[in-house]
Parts: sequence; structure tokens; C-alpha cells
Amino acid sequence: MKKRTAKLTRKTKETDIKLELTLDSAGQYDIDTGIGFFDHMLSHLSKHSKMDLIIKAKGDLEVDNHHTVEDVAICLGTALNDALGDKKGIRRYGHSSVPMEDALANVAIDISGRPFCVFNVNFRTDKIGDFDVQCIEEMLRSLANFGKFNVHVNVPYGMNSHHMAEAIFKALGQAMAMATEIIGTDVPSTKGIL
Repeated sequence: MKKRTAKLTRKTKETDIKLELTLDSAGQYDIDTGIGFFDHMLSHLSKHSKMDLIIKAKGDLEVDNHHTVEDVAICLGTALNDALGDKKGIRRYGHSSVPMEDALANVAIDISGRPFCVFNVNFRTDKIGDFDVQCIEEMLRSLANFGKFNVHVNVPYGMNSHHMAEAIFKALGQAMAMATEIIGTDVPSTKGIL
């Protein structure tokens, strides 16, 4: 089977990002975005999706985390879509329910070519350390838009915002591993394309 991988760079006035992604791997990662909590979440995504990730990002963190988080998600979504190629043989759908102590996250994705993000999460705090929790929804929306898939995230309960976020990223990784798995030879759509 051809190795499913992608490499890209993105440089704007706000960020400078280099990213490499390899599917069907061990979930090894080397991530440095300058945002410790975001790096922590991306490492969970990498490990649980079995997707190797190298991400080096420099951003205007003196403004806030938003531009860096959003642009990393743009790069990650673009790379994922590139690595999937014509999507022949993929499972297409993935879902996972992950508990993290007091919190539960349910994530479902469809690598459909039609981006959409549903985010039903009520964090108990506005920040996790100095990380703005609003960036999580923005990250997932950009990831779905540029990865050309739809994602539904539901956290029915949880007390600790860190646990809630960690459960989301672990569940997303598990769902991605399932959806990107090669299980056949044709495109899983009656349209013949995704």
C-alpha cells in the first residue's frame, strides 16, 4: 500500500508553520506550537489517531493563541485531506466515546468532502491555564473545513475543563483512526467520489 503522508508549510503575517503528517503509523509526535496546552492536546490526537505528526509553529502569541491555533488546524486539515488522496478504501465514518475521569466526550466524523462542525460543549471555565477554551471549537471548525469532513462533538457532562478537552482530543483521535482506516478498495460513496 502506498504510504499516506503529507508535508506543508504556511507563512502569513501572523504565523509560520511547518507540518508533516503520516497516517497508518505509530502515533509518534514532535510538536511545538509555543502553546503548551495545545501541544498537549495535539499529542493526544496524534497518539490516538495512530498518525505521526511533526508540527513546528511560530505565531503572534503576544496577541493571543487564536491565530496560531487556527492556522495549525488549517495546516493539519489540509495535510490530512492531501494524505487521504482519492479516499479509495477508507472506512469513511468514525466514532468514539472517551471518558476522562469526570468527563465524557463523544465524537463522530464523516470524511465526506462536506465540512461541518457541531460542538455541544459547555466548559466550566473560560481558560485552561492561560489557554482560551473558545480556541478548541475554532480549531475543530478549521480542521473540519480544511480536512473536508464533518465532525460532531458532544460532551454531555464534565466538571474539569482540562479533562473535558482531553477527552475531546482523545475521542477525535480514535474516531480519525477508525474513519481513515483502509478496509476496501473502492470509494465508500454511491456518488463514486468523496
